[in-house]
Amino acid sequence: MDVDKALLVEVFGESSDGEDLEEEQSGFDNGSQPNYSWERIEEVKGLWLCTDFLSPQRQASLLSAIQDEGWFTEASYNQAMRFGDLPAWATELSASIRDVVLSSNNLDHGEDELCPFPLDLLWREPLFDQLIVNVYHPDEGICGHVDLMRFEDGIAIVSLESSCVMHFSSIEGTDSDIARTKVPVYLTPGSLVLMSGEARYQWKHEINRKPGFQKWEGEDIDQKRRTSVTLRKLRQIE
Repeated sequence: MDVDKALLVEVFGESSDGEDLEEEQSGFDNGSQPNYSWERIEEVKGLWLCTDFLSPQRQASLLSAIQDEGWFTEASYNQAMRFGDLPAWATELSASIRDVVLSSNNLDHGEDELCPFPLDLLWREPLFDQLIVNVYHPDEGICGHVDLMRFEDGIAIVSLESSCVMHFSSIEGTDSDIARTKVPVYLTPGSLVLMSGEARYQWKHEINRKPGFQKWEGEDIDQKRRTSVTLRKLRQIE
């Protein structure tokens, strides 16, 4: 087994026959489909949450693979960006996202508008070619923003370690009936957020982790270090 294959097996697991790594890392077993918990955020069109995307074991292995990259050897380093030539584990993470979307019951029934990711985005190659890994310490978050237009539609965010609440707010100029209203989304470790269409272009997203702001169902969230993995696709310049 070569080094890259060994790393992927460590992060995503190995299939029973030792050949079909892609199926195993996506949670498939002997042709059966897992029941991932997809939640459509009704207030924000194009925003979907999969709370059980990565098991605790796979979260730990993914964190180990990130650590092995050597990006965060100093306390002042809290962000790593890669364009085009992604690490092998990030390429497999992208493939896993595609497989999990394909497991959606809505997709099986041909309900394209109710699928977590539009099909024209799901089948592009590569699905993602830009990576950001961020490490946030307690009290550190992200200001409200819409991702740069240099990236195409369709963004994936995987959360690791500490839970948090991400808020979405409609930007000015939209036709939304709930413009300026903040929509909270609870991100647990191992969860996956997909943003496309209106969610990607017409809503800002932010995480305020300062004391008193991180609450869910009336309870304070215990803030620890949080790691996020964001995958995007660079827009082609014509």
